[in-house]
Amino acid sequence: MATGNKVLPGAPVTTERAVTAEQQMMAGRGTGSVGWASQDTGYVSGGPVEQAQRTARRTAGGRWIVWVLRALVWAVLLLIGYRGVAAIVTSYEGKSGSAGGAAGAPGTGQAADGFPVSLASAFALEFGQVYLNFSPATAAARASELAPFLPAGTDAQLGWNGSGSQTVQSVQPAGVDVRSANSAVVSLLAEANGRLIELSVPIYYADGGLVVSGQPALIAPPVGIVPPAGPKVAQDRLAEQTLSRLLPAFFRAYASGSSSQLAAFAAPGARLSGLGGEVGFGSIVNVSVPTTGGSASSALRNITVTVAWLPVSTPSAGPPNPSAGGRAQIDMTYSMTVVQRAGRWYVSSIGASTALAGQSP
Repeated sequence: MATGNKVLPGAPVTTERAVTAEQQMMAGRGTGSVGWASQDTGYVSGGPVEQAQRTARRTAGGRWIVWVLRALVWAVLLLIGYRGVAAIVTSYEGKSGSAGGAAGAPGTGQAADGFPVSLASAFALEFGQVYLNFSPATAAARASELAPFLPAGTDAQLGWNGSGSQTVQSVQPAGVDVRSANSAVVSLLAEANGRLIELSVPIYYADGGLVVSGQPALIAPPVGIVPPAGPKVAQDRLAEQTLSRLLPAFFRAYASGSSSQLAAFAAPGARLSGLGGEVGFGSIVNVSVPTTGGSASSALRNITVTVAWLPVSTPSAGPPNPSAGGRAQIDMTYSMTVVQRAGRWYVSSIGASTALAGQSP
């Protein structure tokens, strides 16, 4: 008995391989190309699965670009927000500083609320120089000079009754107390009839103009005080003796202002400029050289020197001073920094001292 497939005469021969090939060709016609089965399950080269995967890869790349753009947009927004907050804070601090300066000292320009501090200080200074001088012999001139500072209809002498006299030696602005955008009180420190006085002047401002809006008031001037004595420190007597012999030559060069002479005393990197012949050198009155850190061998010292100057432009008055040869003499105290190099002292700096006259630091 025969087994297997029977083949009829004249019928086409059909095998499993032929059927499989025909199915693959039909699939190729459906996609416009002939595809070959791949070893990967579910993937046919050039078929719908491959196209779907390619589309997925392109879509994934697009998402990456979108996230980058979003990150850039957020960075820009954060930067704009930060700069805006910083500008607000800076503006607030600037206004606070202006307000503090306006209340404390003249010459600071515009106050935070718009009051012209510098202009008001100058205006009050000019007014004070007229107001603080009075004498019956110059009463008419005083009234005429006060008029530009006062509102129309104000008492021409602004409270003075026409008796007595006062002469002012100097007037300086001492501060401005800003009350509003239109008003402030300017303080003037003056020397009148040989005494120190302080005068408060009310000033009104509007539309670019200024006026003394009321009668000034005398207030208590700064009182004199005695600063506390400095701590006692050990003195290097040997260095004091050495510098007392060397410093006269330096101060002669300092008095003359000769750059070539000063260069011989200048420490490396120091720039010294003298007094240009305004005074002559008299003598060294005192030299104070404290030890540094308990050691007298330090190469760098901060010293205090009192010098007797002979002012060349001031004639001698009164009994002649034998030590000054009959010339005018004035003692002044300096704070100096000196450095020792190769056994010789050089000057690094020179300036005013805070030590009291006749006292060692």
